[in-house]
Amino acid sequence: MELRQLEHFVIVAEERHFTRAAEILQISQSGLSASVRALESELGTSLFIRSTRSVELSVAGQAFLVEALRTLASATAAQNAVAAVRGLMLGSLTVGAEPCLGSVDLPGELARFRMTHPGVDVRLRHAGSLELIEGVANGRTDVALVVSVGDQTPGIRLSPLSTQRLIVLCHPDHAFAARGSVDLASLHAESLVGFPAGWGAHVLARRGFAAAGFDYRAALEVNDVHPMLDLVGYNLGVAIVPESFAAKRPDLLRAIQIEDPMPPWTAAVAVADEPSPAATAFLTQLAGISPAAPVPQA
Repeated sequence: MELRQLEHFVIVAEERHFTRAAEILQISQSGLSASVRALESELGTSLFIRSTRSVELSVAGQAFLVEALRTLASATAAQNAVAAVRGLMLGSLTVGAEPCLGSVDLPGELARFRMTHPGVDVRLRHAGSLELIEGVANGRTDVALVVSVGDQTPGIRLSPLSTQRLIVLCHPDHAFAARGSVDLASLHAESLVGFPAGWGAHVLARRGFAAAGFDYRAALEVNDVHPMLDLVGYNLGVAIVPESFAAKRPDLLRAIQIEDPMPPWTAAVAVADEPSPAATAFLTQLAGISPAAPVPQA
């Protein structure tokens, strides 16, 4: 079993397609198929369930993926550690982020890091906080900017950056706009605009609703703040968001306080207990940023 085979397997597992995986790896599809078949032969089982349109992981493939990711991450960490001893900063840095956290100018920080460490291949992926934290845990992501949802993940360190209250955004013509605050019972009866499961605001809103005895369900789901603001701007629903979102369109939307207790929205940096040299360098860079002043929780 070779690291190259593990890499081939992981890319196919992520893409669910041999042709796309071969393009990413820049090898022939026949060569990729032969590599995966050799791996399956060595393991004595099929790792994929193949069809004419796509491939899916078998039960054995799902179990193998977890260990393959760890092995590749360990191999990369070993290579980077040797480079660090030689005084070189090589390898890669994969940064994950939930969009619009507001505490870090991420594009600016990535640009500064690339200028300081030109030998490091910098990668960025956007996703929900729960997926990103899982990515740090399994080695697919080095550093993640996330919303802390209160759950502890073994092997992960979370460093808070800033804290805000959750508020409600609504259209100026909405009935809530004339009120100074709104309770969760009223919100439960409204059409809600929200983020998918696993995103910080979704997790926290669901937790706050559950504590009040209600189910949280967004009628309209988006994966970016700007479509959310557009939907609220057309009065298609109201959104439960961190307070900083209100500053994005202050003349078009109204910010309303929530009367019931809600979990705080805390932006944080997630990293493994033993980060790579590149991740450590990026964390050191972020540590030089003055944190935003916390917003008291009502």
